[in-house]
Parts: sequence; structure tokens; C-alpha cells
Amino acid sequence: MEKVDTAHTPDGAQAPNQFFSKSLPGRTVASDVEVDGSSVAYWTYEPVSTTRATRTILVIHGFRGDHHGLLRVADQLPEMRIIMPDLPAFGSSEPFLEDEHTVERYGQFIAGFMDALGLGPKTVLLGHSFGSIVASHFAASHPGAVYPLILVNPIAAPALEGPKGIMTKLAVLYYQASAKLPRRIGLAVLRNRAIVRVMSITMAKTKDKSLRRFIHGQHDAYFSAFADRKSLLESFKASVSGTVADVAEQLSLPVLLVAGEKDEIATLPNQHKLMERLPDARLEVIPGVGHLIHYETPVPAAAAIRSFLEEHSA
Repeated sequence: MEKVDTAHTPDGAQAPNQFFSKSLPGRTVASDVEVDGSSVAYWTYEPVSTTRATRTILVIHGFRGDHHGLLRVADQLPEMRIIMPDLPAFGSSEPFLEDEHTVERYGQFIAGFMDALGLGPKTVLLGHSFGSIVASHFAASHPGAVYPLILVNPIAAPALEGPKGIMTKLAVLYYQASAKLPRRIGLAVLRNRAIVRVMSITMAKTKDKSLRRFIHGQHDAYFSAFADRKSLLESFKASVSGTVADVAEQLSLPVLLVAGEKDEIATLPNQHKLMERLPDARLEVIPGVGHLIHYETPVPAAAAIRSFLEEHSA
């Protein structure tokens, strides 16, 4: 396994203090658990105080991310118990032993992870971006396992189709070529800071310079924490081949869609089309933000989540 050396630092240690609350470190518990033979790192953010509104929220992050990405949202929900694993093959978690890293396999991981932690059907499931595909497919194939479902920047349409299809196909070639190159060169291409920065600049919509620096720093620090080139290519293919819309009609539980007005990856027109196909859905659109709701607008995102959970209590 081509393990990338990524020493873990405490949550928020590399970030300016203004982007996290002082209470967050006291809520944080880092743990490991074995799921199907692979070691999985996960973080639990305990509620500051337990109330009738306290719920357990299982968070599934996006492609090439890890648990750090949703940390600002977790920080804005101090009354909730939030559990955020690094998905297998990302962050500090090991890849699957032999299986391909597909949407279905990640769904099996969720089932195994929930079983290992004793998480029951009152667990709220939240997925961001690629995590929205994994979470929705899991909820569709495991009715009654979670309640309700929250999708942030949900992938509502195939990435290989539409105006962005050409760019997606070029990205597929990028990951395929990097997987075939000699190991050292291939990893250097994938972890190239200039390429990572271009991706970060493209997604960031905020005009706040300090926030943009924070976002770029987060991507620099965590975007290259993947286990190996093979699992990265497999998970990338999964991220561009599946959508939430694939299982929309099968999602009978309440679903919250939190969309960015300026999202160029999960576009707003497609969010409206997705909502129409869902049996029980609510769409919250956050103005002025794109695909980085979790970094740029955690306060309105958390407010939408809180309101939704008040309407759909355990």
C-alpha cells in the first residue's frame, strides 16, 4: 500500500482561532475502530449540554476530504453529538482490504461502522458532496436504518454529462494517468500543491481574504491525505458515476438538501429537479456560496440542519 505519511494534528491546530469556537477542543474525542478488517479513525464531538434537541449525527465527508472539512459545521451545532469518520482510504483511515472503493462498498462500510458503534435507527445521517451519494444510496438500500437524511451540496446530476462533462473527463484522465506513472512521480502529480490550489481557488466563492487563506490552507493540509493511488482512482470513478438522483424515489424518509446558490459542481437547477423527485424533501439554498458550504457558510447551514431536525424529531 502506497501510504502517504500524514501525521495527524489536533483539530483546528493549524487554523486561525477566529474560525473555531473555544469550546470545540473540549468536545472532541478521537478514536479508532476496526470495520471489516480495516482500521478506521473517527472523531466524536460531544454536546456541550444534552437537551431534548440533542441528536446523534453521523457525517460522511466528500471526495479527497476527511473529517476536518465538516468541522466548522459541527462547531455550530454544540447541542448535537456528531460522529465524523475518515472514510476508508482517506485521512487517517486504512483502505478496504481487497474490495473496490465503490459507492455500494462505502454503503456497506456505513452499515459496519454503525454496527460497531451501536448506532441505532434514530441516528441522523449527513453527507457532503461525494458523501451525499454514499449516504443517499445507503439510506435507500437500508430503509429504517437512519432518520432523517441531510445532504449538503448534494450531487444531483451525472458529472460526466452537461457543460462540465468535458472537465470531468479530463479529471478522469488525470487520475488514470497518475495511477499508471511510476509511484514517486504519480504521487507527486496527485499531491502537486499548484493543482490543489487551482481546485481550491475554483471552488471558493468568498471574498473574505482571511477565509480564503483558511480554505486554501485546509486543502493544502488535508486534500492529499489518501491511502494510495489505486483506491483514490476507484473512489474518484465512484464519485463521478453515481448521483443522489439515482435513488431519489426510494428515499421515503425526510430529506434536507442544503445547496449553494453559486455551486458549479452541484448546480442549483439540478437541486430543484432532485427535490421534485424526492417523496419528502426540503431545499435550503444558501446565497453567495458554491460547493464549499461547509467552509464558507457553516452558520446558515447549521441553522437549516437544526430547524429540520426540530421538525423531524427522533
